[in-house]
Amino acid sequence: MSCAAGVSLSLSVLGSKKRREHLRVCPQSYTCCTTGMEENLLNLSRREFETQVKESGRTLQASISGQYKSFDDYFLQLLNRSEASLQSSFQTGFGPLFSQVAKVFQDLYSDLRRYYRGTKVNLEEALNEFWAHLLERLFKALNPQYSIGEEYLECVAKQSETLKPFGDTPKELKIKVMRTVIAARTFLQGLVISGEALRKVSQVSLSTECVRSVMKMTYCPHCNGVAFAKPCSNYCKNVMKGCLANQADLDSEWRNLADTMLQVVDKMSRPYSADSVILSLPKRVAEAILYMQDNLNTFNNKVFQACGSPVLSSTPEDQIKRGRNAAEEVSSTPGFQLEKLLSDMSRMLRDVMQYWILLPSKLCADRESGPSEVDTCWNGISVNRYLPEVMGDGLANQINNPEVEIDITKPDMTVRQQIMQLKIVINRLKYAINGNDVDFQDASDDISGSGSGMCPEDQCPHNPRLAAPNTDRPKVYAYPSENKKVANGRSSQNLPCISLYLLSLVTVLLRR
Repeated sequence: MSCAAGVSLSLSVLGSKKRREHLRVCPQSYTCCTTGMEENLLNLSRREFETQVKESGRTLQASISGQYKSFDDYFLQLLNRSEASLQSSFQTGFGPLFSQVAKVFQDLYSDLRRYYRGTKVNLEEALNEFWAHLLERLFKALNPQYSIGEEYLECVAKQSETLKPFGDTPKELKIKVMRTVIAARTFLQGLVISGEALRKVSQVSLSTECVRSVMKMTYCPHCNGVAFAKPCSNYCKNVMKGCLANQADLDSEWRNLADTMLQVVDKMSRPYSADSVILSLPKRVAEAILYMQDNLNTFNNKVFQACGSPVLSSTPEDQIKRGRNAAEEVSSTPGFQLEKLLSDMSRMLRDVMQYWILLPSKLCADRESGPSEVDTCWNGISVNRYLPEVMGDGLANQINNPEVEIDITKPDMTVRQQIMQLKIVINRLKYAINGNDVDFQDASDDISGSGSGMCPEDQCPHNPRLAAPNTDRPKVYAYPSENKKVANGRSSQNLPCISLYLLSLVTVLLRR
């Protein structure tokens, strides 16, 4: 069978006839290819396949980054709305008293934001300090007839746990706020870590045997003059499962991570929603202050018994009148925006659960032959039915893979490191689900914005050791299509060789 007129490729000049050539990858027969062309096609196969794997990862990273940005924007908006509501309602309901406690409120919301954004803040201590500082300011403001110093306020603070000047509100609110903010921060950090694992595993280099198998499946039909034949479906799957065996081993922990993050999402809607907890802060704090005002005489008497009577002030100020709770009532059920956000996040997590084991089928979707071509597809040797069965997923199942020779005793270390990383993160997520504070900063020495491409260095809101994903859609890099535009007809099988020569020439030019 004849090939195209000679086309210069590297140092070889191809003749106009198919010839016998000792090829290392393609079947030994009359061929349009030379050993030089085969080497170039191996390099092309590596670049194309690595690009496809990375591109698939980028698409998922874009989805993760989108969820990150949507949730981050929403939660910060919640905190802003809550703080604005508190300032407005307290100015209206408590008048002059607000100016004396405004700094305490500012510090509370600042601590909540800092903790949520990944700064090393002890959330429980921050909430305890809020009530302690509020008590100090209020005790002085509500007792203007006395001159109260720091030592006396320290004594007052020691009585607060027993006397409960704010009733049960501090305890109840602390439980709800901690569970809500911890769940929010945990979810955000889970997205960061899953995005990092996805990026790193998608960049794992391909083995030489994998590249040979991909080239044999993709370009040997061109060399053999049967470019019309697509790879048999099961043949393609075996090649992909062999090439992505290490990546598939991430499946178990990847599923566990997605499932655990779904539990975190659930915590943000039940038994009380994240928006109801944050937006109800103004009303609950106002209730606590009114409780103290209503029971001030009883509280004062008990404090005086324990700490002694304070010295009367030489310049007493007017007694502050009882305030009123001007904050709006907040529903305990999730609002429409939060409900939609949580629904979208849950859908995304369920969609990505099987990402690693479905990746081989996804990459084969545009390559493999259809059901009607089972007897006219490329099986790696000729155009015929493919007989071997499809291998299972993961490294251990590739021991008998007929297409990719792989040493199952030598797993890829990058993938193993990410598997261990996900196990650590999953355990911490489960711990955080119950409202326990978790420090993610030492979860991995690898987790950082340095070189990750997840966010610009000056825009990472989290602690430098835990970078946030870039909220912009990742750049899409074009890669050559594996389905070259070649003639499908059997009547003119010279054309596949022509297309192959042109393809190889383009490859050489690109390399230059």
